[in-house]
Amino acid sequence: MTDWQWAEAYLRHLAAERNLSPYTVRNYRNDLRQFFEFLAREELQVASLTRQDFRAYLSLLHQKGTAPASVARKVSTVRSFYRFLVREGAIPSNPLEQVRGPKRPRRLPSYLTYQHVAALIEAADDESPQGIRDRALLELVYAAGVRLSEVVGLDVDDVDLEEATARVMGKGGKERIVLLGTPAVEALRRYLVEARPLLARDAHERALFLNRDGQRLSGRWVQELVKKYAQRAGIDKRVWPHLLRHSFATHLLDGGADLRVVQELLGHATPTSTQVYLHVTQERQRQRYLEAFRHRRGRRPPAQD
Repeated sequence: MTDWQWAEAYLRHLAAERNLSPYTVRNYRNDLRQFFEFLAREELQVASLTRQDFRAYLSLLHQKGTAPASVARKVSTVRSFYRFLVREGAIPSNPLEQVRGPKRPRRLPSYLTYQHVAALIEAADDESPQGIRDRALLELVYAAGVRLSEVVGLDVDDVDLEEATARVMGKGGKERIVLLGTPAVEALRRYLVEARPLLARDAHERALFLNRDGQRLSGRWVQELVKKYAQRAGIDKRVWPHLLRHSFATHLLDGGADLRVVQELLGHATPTSTQVYLHVTQERQRQRYLEAFRHRRGRRPPAQD
């Protein structure tokens, strides 16, 4: 196969065997395409690449002003591609095995306050079937902390309202059980009884959330409806579905939940991914502490008798 045919095979592997989302696969494709443009310009082949060649590629990225986080991702993409080639027997060894990209700067995830979450969900107050559906969807995403792909992938049979749980399919095809709070259970029950039958066009359709044509809601549609309700709620920041997942984790840890429990609910393979939310709650506590002492410094001491 040609070098790019191997790249296509790798991308198919990511989609089929690692179950990565189309959006993530597209990012891998863009990273590889940029790398292959460098190879063509330098008249290099995938199999003949050396560590020195790859350092020249990294130098080019730096010259272009590519952000460190983007460089780190591109390094990871190309190294993973070369590991795939070794595993498939296309090349004898990985020339990039010891290559490390720049450290990714640690960015604390954004989140919504309790008030903003409440306002967002309350904004879905339309009594139409679509409005009832949207309210149930927002309640579920926040209550369960699910990913966008997980919520649109839900079927009716995945939800157990009596047990207040839902079964979702996470990254890598890993299944887990998430919990639903009372507001989510009530919103889902109303949607299933009052709204979904009016949206359904096919009695055999098992998707939980349906669009007006009776088909499964798409991820893009969910992104747009979250944006719409955020604007309606007057939230003056960018809001997207994953922000509700960040908020779910932050609020749980703020409330004293055990890190391991939150890890399980989020479907993280290791505690490392979950620990970033601890940093968020610790930073919030620090800001509250500093704010309290700022106020105290501004107060006049009480008068003495």
